[in-house]
Amino acid sequence: MLRPGAGRGVSTPETRRRQQVEELSAAAIRAVSGAPDVHFRGGRLHRGTRPVPMPAPHLLADDEDLQSFRGAADGMALHLSGSDRELHKRLRPDGGVERLLFELLEQFRVESLVPAGFPGVAANLRRRHERWSLSAHHNGLTETARGVLLYTVAQVARARITGEPVVEETEDLIEATRAAIAPMLGAQLAGLRRNRADQAAFAEHARALAEAVAALLEPENSEEDEDEAEAAAYALLLDFDDETGSEEGGSAGLGDHKGPVAAGQYRVFTTAYDREDRTGPLVRPELLRELRERLDARVAKQGVNVARLARELTAVLAEPERSGWDGAQEEGQIDGRALARLIATPADHRVFRVERTEPVADVLVTFLIDCSGSMKAHRETVAVLVDLFARALDLAGASCEILGFTTGAWHGGRARRDWMRAGRPKQPGRLNERRHLVFKEAATPWRRARRDIAALLKADLFREGIDGEALAWAAGRARACDARRRLVFVLSDGSPMDGATVLANEERYLDRHLVQVADGLERSETEVYGIGVGLDLSAYYRRSLALDAAEGTGFRAFREILDLIARR
Repeated sequence: MLRPGAGRGVSTPETRRRQQVEELSAAAIRAVSGAPDVHFRGGRLHRGTRPVPMPAPHLLADDEDLQSFRGAADGMALHLSGSDRELHKRLRPDGGVERLLFELLEQFRVESLVPAGFPGVAANLRRRHERWSLSAHHNGLTETARGVLLYTVAQVARARITGEPVVEETEDLIEATRAAIAPMLGAQLAGLRRNRADQAAFAEHARALAEAVAALLEPENSEEDEDEAEAAAYALLLDFDDETGSEEGGSAGLGDHKGPVAAGQYRVFTTAYDREDRTGPLVRPELLRELRERLDARVAKQGVNVARLARELTAVLAEPERSGWDGAQEEGQIDGRALARLIATPADHRVFRVERTEPVADVLVTFLIDCSGSMKAHRETVAVLVDLFARALDLAGASCEILGFTTGAWHGGRARRDWMRAGRPKQPGRLNERRHLVFKEAATPWRRARRDIAALLKADLFREGIDGEALAWAAGRARACDARRRLVFVLSDGSPMDGATVLANEERYLDRHLVQVADGLERSETEVYGIGVGLDLSAYYRRSLALDAAEGTGFRAFREILDLIARR
């Protein structure tokens, strides 16, 4: 998954285990689908050099359950072998919700066609569907009326198409909605089951069902789009890949970028709702105090000697700087002020001076933290890492800035509402409320910023991620700082993701912008490093490493980052 010239990430037990799972799953996909060139690269399925679009959210497995991951792999294999892509692309609708449901129904169709001789595949598929369903339920999809409707349609449709029961844990929850939609969707559901072996006939019923559900989801009042809880639930189900980039000539996937996008190609629909916030005022003082105590406990458990870390940072960051002269030396440059002493005492040869130097870390280190939803699980690990580095950099005499990036809303928020009111123009560009966070400014010592840093533990700050703009913002702040050397560390666990932007623009729109920004900065004086939290980020950053997100305590993560700096 490396771009030419990219630095390979440090291997960890977690990433090695992940690679083994991916290799086994890729072998299973090749066996089931008959596609000999299928393999995983960086957690994404590829066919040859092109990424394979995965149109259903439950195929994007990223958990520790091997059977669940195998279920996703089996679903991918059936999608490759059982779905005519060209026919599917001709028949599918264009609208976001309609397309989502149409894609989902087609995936359920191919999963219903598992041969009788493969009971393990059927069990894996059922396990994966259950894991995804319960994850969506526990993460808030079923907390709103529209979320329950989407969830119920997914459950009922899969049950009717495959002949398997709905997920037992949520059966009572969806019963009322299932009864309400049965008269409207019953005929189409029956048609899906009846025509599951005929993709074209199946598609007619799938499209009609998708359009009917989309009509039910249309808000009676456009102001409903401002309801953040509704948008959050809605976004959970919209986490899937577009299939507009085909293997024959679609957009390049991760690691396959041929160069930066043309200047000016990246667009922003509106900046009216963009914000830049200091994090301290966003948290109640009592809660912020509790979060700081929690972070202090985690830091103590980490067992890192801050003085030692400061010494090692000085060794890799500091450069010798003149700080005066030492006189009365027996060698060096002649000190004119001491010549009188030489005449008075010819035996005293201490008439020389040598220039005195000392290591000075005239450096700004910026930590840019991805505050997207998937990073929520890693927030304590990241908070401990940046907090200890900030302390040590203070001791080393270097400057440190801690920044974050997220969005003001799920699935576009007010920016998407304005786009809808404008008639949904095509290719609108970035379509969300950008939100940049300042946990610690460069000029603020760690002791004064320590409480604001603890705001990183506040879970509801984590929404979606627009990485390219955030990286450009962090680099701009670094350039404004009077430092001889500037380093920007991006801590993330994956690719940029903003559901509204992805659905309204071409495939991998945000990915390409991030690569453009990173490439531009790497050719400048700003050093950019990608720190993958359990993931290799070398598709985006030439200098990168993957940290083991499961590793508990100790100095290892700090050592790996120090080594990355030293290899500059």
